[in-house]
Amino acid sequence: MARAEIAARTLRTDRWWLPPLTTFVGLLLISIYAAFRTFQGDYYWVDQYHYLTPMYSPCLTEECLPAASHFGQWFPALPGFLTPPVIIIPFLLGFRITCYYYRKAYYRAAWASPPACAVAEPHSKYTGETRFPLIAQNLHRYFFYAASILLLINIYDAILAFGTGLGLGNIILLANVALLGAYTLSCHSCRHIAGGRLKHFSKHPVRYWMWTQISKLNNRHMQLAWASLIFVCLTDLYVALVASGTISDLRFIN
Repeated sequence: MARAEIAARTLRTDRWWLPPLTTFVGLLLISIYAAFRTFQGDYYWVDQYHYLTPMYSPCLTEECLPAASHFGQWFPALPGFLTPPVIIIPFLLGFRITCYYYRKAYYRAAWASPPACAVAEPHSKYTGETRFPLIAQNLHRYFFYAASILLLINIYDAILAFGTGLGLGNIILLANVALLGAYTLSCHSCRHIAGGRLKHFSKHPVRYWMWTQISKLNNRHMQLAWASLIFVCLTDLYVALVASGTISDLRFIN
């Protein structure tokens, strides 16, 4: 039987437009904040407590504060308005943008492809991820490797900050890497690396256990994606406020 010809874009009567709109606004606000902090080039290091915001870690150029350059200054000072985060941001953005969940989020929210289930999209044709630039989505696994290295660096930064005592900033930095770690481990590529291409789980009990645990996290991938993204911004904001002298860090042990 032929499909019924429906002229309306959708027959849904609920507020189907609300989730993509909320997603679009959320991603837009976070993008504006991240862009501002990236190019501000200041208030990323609290020398007294060794707090380094994850947005500037690792800080690898000559304009970085020496104490904040935990791994040395590999590159000369950047020209013009460029700041140290522009070296690492492409890898972090690449990991997030090519993430399976974020693809769904911004495909629907920004490109309306499609905006919601059972709602026709405005595009006349669909080529999928077979052409430039969307073919670059296939690089997700490699961005996962880069993001994993940056995660280890963030963990090192959080541990290093405990050398000055214990404050609210330490707890925030620790919670941040915990969420980033959970989001990274819940990645579909991580799940495939752990258990992909195995024909017999029984012959690989360690990898099967890893795959099982990662699969549990994978069920919460969307929630972890948002929680880790928002908390990175909150962590950066806290470090910036302390570094600028706007607020004082709440100390428990000095």
